[in-house]
Amino acid sequence: MDAKILIPISFFLMIFGIVYLIYSTRHRERLALIEKGVDASIFLKGKTNGVPAWKIFILNTAFLLIGIGAGFFIALLLSTYTQMNSDVIYPATIITMSGVGLLVGFQRAKDLDKE
Repeated sequence: MDAKILIPISFFLMIFGIVYLIYSTRHRERLALIEKGVDASIFLKGKTNGVPAWKIFILNTAFLLIGIGAGFFIALLLSTYTQMNSDVIYPATIITMSGVGLLVGFQRAKDLDKE
């Protein structure tokens, strides 16, 4: 078998293994709780309360895109007005500002969840 085909196959097998492990563990935990007589309403906790997931997704995506745009702008300013290497400045600034955007989005989502 060619070595090039083994990489995607092993990657998908790894993903399948992780998902299978998560669902089988969750199933066993729930069966154990049901056998002990715990109320089944704990499985539904968090599904009806709080902010809908789509609002948090949109908020985080918006802040991520704002961070990427700010990263491009700051990288352009740095490469124009300094003698730094632009091959290094662009990825570093974009990744850093994306992280800052995600952090701000997380904080805003946490504040939104408190309301």
